[in-house]
Amino acid sequence: MDIAEGLLYTKEHEWVKIEGSCARIGITSYAQELLGDITFIELPKISSELEQFKPFSSVESVKAASDIYAPLSGKVVEINNLLESQPELLNKSCYFKGWIAVIEVKNEQEKSALMDAESYKNYTKELKH
Repeated sequence: MDIAEGLLYTKEHEWVKIEGSCARIGITSYAQELLGDITFIELPKISSELEQFKPFSSVESVKAASDIYAPLSGKVVEINNLLESQPELLNKSCYFKGWIAVIEVKNEQEKSALMDAESYKNYTKELKH
């Protein structure tokens, strides 16, 4: 399992990369390993408002369907259209090519509720026991 440095993480296994007033969102390596081969993703709509820790998207895999939760509140300003035809990018490159959406962050204080890479690594270790 891969945990990228410099990102923030949720307990539901999403990652977020703060980029100025925006944030790029995806699912973690841990999440995609649990799901198995991802076959479909429902992308959010541009301009939709996300609320922290509320579902904003969903994925389907050979094993299960799962909601994806917003790590931060904000408005969707960009989506990764590549995922519509290549949902497997979530498995192959979850931190780079497989990002899901970019949002304009509404409240930067919300990031205090997220974990850094070290905290997330410890959290996932606890889950395996």
